[in-house]
Amino acid sequence: MAATPSTPIGSPKSKMTKAPIEILASDLNHQGGVFCPSPLAGMHIWDGHPKVYLDVAKTGEAKCPYCGTVYKLKEGEHFAGH
Repeated sequence: MAATPSTPIGSPKSKMTKAPIEILASDLNHQGGVFCPSPLAGMHIWDGHPKVYLDVAKTGEAKCPYCGTVYKLKEGEHFAGH
């Protein structure tokens, strides 16, 4: 029987499909981003993954490479810093 390779810890092996987290421009930091995991998505430090910076202002949304959470500016919101 052949051994199957294991998935490294923190690898984005399985991503859950969930609704985007709608955020306000005021939720973004001064550079136009958010960090994931985030309390905006109902996440806690103990159930998270390594902290990642996501640039939401550039396109209006960003997807976390670890958990697949999408952070999206609410319709009509604009970030003035970019």
